[in-house]
Parts: sequence; structure tokens; C-alpha cells
Amino acid sequence: MAVGGMIGGGIFSTLGVVITVAGHWTWFSFLLGGLVALASGHSYSALTRQIDKPGGSYAYLRDLGWNRMARIVVWVLIIGYILTVSVYAVTFGAYAANVFHAPEWVKLAAAIGAIIVLAAVNLMGAAEATLLEKVAVWGKLVILLGLASLGLWHWDPQQLVLHPGQPFGFGAALVGMGVVFMAYEGFQLLSYDYDEMRDAPRTIAVAMPAAILVTMVTYILVAVGATMLAGAPAIVEQEEVALALAGREALGLSGFIAVSIAATFSAGSAINATVFATARLAESAAQDGELPKLFASRDERNVPWFGTLVISGTAIVLVLLGDIAVLVEGASLVFLLVFALVNWLAIHRKAGKRWIALAGLAGSFAGAAMLLLYLLGFV
Repeated sequence: MAVGGMIGGGIFSTLGVVITVAGHWTWFSFLLGGLVALASGHSYSALTRQIDKPGGSYAYLRDLGWNRMARIVVWVLIIGYILTVSVYAVTFGAYAANVFHAPEWVKLAAAIGAIIVLAAVNLMGAAEATLLEKVAVWGKLVILLGLASLGLWHWDPQQLVLHPGQPFGFGAALVGMGVVFMAYEGFQLLSYDYDEMRDAPRTIAVAMPAAILVTMVTYILVAVGATMLAGAPAIVEQEEVALALAGREALGLSGFIAVSIAATFSAGSAINATVFATARLAESAAQDGELPKLFASRDERNVPWFGTLVISGTAIVLVLLGDIAVLVEGASLVFLLVFALVNWLAIHRKAGKRWIALAGLAGSFAGAAMLLLYLLGFV
């Protein structure tokens, strides 16, 4: 679930966006984001084990008795997750339509169809959602790492340059980290599924850092390898289907089809994991009286059906209204601020190692500040 939540739409939907900002420093933006995510994952894991119940940042605040802040945070989180579901759906639709050179309306129809189908999978129950995640995650990792290996084999650093004669400085990597951070959203979904794990304290302590490390390495390798195959300008020009271009450069039609399949599987698994966990977060908040009681309703399959439908339905609306770059940047800002809060809570509650939480807090704030400056036009 954690790897699926992160890699699901991350590298497919954000690579072109971050290259636009960071140029040849894109790989470093992914490295910085991964280090901030690792520190934040340490804080999430330590706090969840400390309170020994699901709910993530919302539950940590409730446990301190800060109910008003918890109410605000749970709404912010739900909005952030709905934004990410819409990004993943747009990615799914773009890659699916690109395979058949279909018109714009097909892309929208495929995006909406993906959300509907995966909402239905979630309504079938936890076992079905988890089985889908296992198949999708292993399949996309094999294809992505294979693509990255081919790109690295054809080593050509000039392919990483977006605008010859216009170098990007180190500050661009920091801005890129802020823009791309949405790609690391997902590991914290495990904190909402805490009650559905076997040996939950041990599982979450191992799974969070392991998932983040796997994701970080994959992102860095793909950011370099895929860009060497297709070239930075081509990836930016067709950012929604960037990796399909790299697949075509590597292996012709078969590479194009393989990457397109991986992209649709990845986006699908991310939608599945995010809807699954967010519905359970909303259920927990509703049980505490912070959200309408309907969010706490479970059907005969023991699924929080109302939250699943509301999250999926709102994401469909955003698919119809949103631009992928705006969705990515909005989601990144939400999660940088939430992760900064969680790292601060870990320091306040003396959960985990203080220096790691401090690093996560500094990194989250730096990324959020640089992203805000970028959105306001100052960098």
C-alpha cells in the first residue's frame, strides 16, 4: 500500500513538471524529497506506535486534546488526498488514451472510469483492494527499473539539459523538491490502516522506511535513465505521458506499450491505496464527531462506503476542472505543511529520534517555502 501510494502516480505525473523547474537537477530534487520523506516517515511511525491506534496526524492531535486543530487537519488531509486521486486519474487517462492516439474526451472518460472502477474494488472489501495492490506494485517496479537501466546504459548527460546555455542553479533543486513532493505522499497511508495490520507496531516500523527507500531509489534512477532516453525537452513538452516516450526510445513499440501499461497500473494502484486509506481516516474522524456521521457508516462487507463514494466523486469533479501542474503543486504544498506538523509533533511528544524529526521539520518548511515563492513568481 505504501509503495503503491507513492510510486502510483508520482514519477509518471510529476517528472515533466519537476524538470520544468529543476532541469538537470531533477534527480537531486527527488533525493531531497526522499530524505524529507524518510525523516517524516520516522516521525509518523514513532507517533503511531506511541499512541497505538490509527489516524495519523489527526489522531496525534486528538491524543493531545487539540481537537479544534485536529478538525482542521483532517479536512486539509482529505482535500490533499482528493487532489492526489485526481492527479493519478489524469495520469491514468493520459497514458490510456495516448496508446490509442485517442481524442481529449477519451482521456477524461478513462480517468473518470478508473476512479469509478477502483471505488468499486474498495467497496468489495480490504482483501480485494490489497490483492490488487500487490500485483500492480510488483509489475510497475519491474518495468520502471528496467526502463531506468536501459537509460543508464545509454549514458548521455546532455539529454538532462532542458535549455542549453541557461543553467539551473542549486536553488532550482530546492524548488523542484517542493514541486515534486506530492510524489512521496503515500507512505503515511499506513498510519490509517494500523488496525488492519498483523503485528502492527513491528509492521509499520519496518514498512514505512523500507517503502520510502525503495521509492526514492526508483525515482532517482528513472529521473536520470528515462530523461537520457527521451531528452528533457521532449519530456517537458509531453509531461503527462513522458515515460511512454522514453519507453519508445528504448524498445520501440513494445517499450511504449510496456511503459503505458505500467503507468495505468501505477495510477490505478495509487487511486486504490489512497481511496482505501482516506475513507478510513474519514471514518475515524466521524466516530469522534469531527465529520458527519455518515462517514462512519460501514456496509455488509465492513467497508466505509460513504467516505469511499464522496472521495471518489469529488476527485471526478477535479479531473473535469483541473490542470495537472496545478493539481500536483497544490497537493505538494498540502503534504509539505502536514509533514512539517507531524515532525513538530514528534519533537513535542518525544517520539523517535529528535534530530531526525528536526531534519524533517526543516526540510518540510524549506520545501513549502520554496514552492510558495515559486507559485508567487519570486523564483
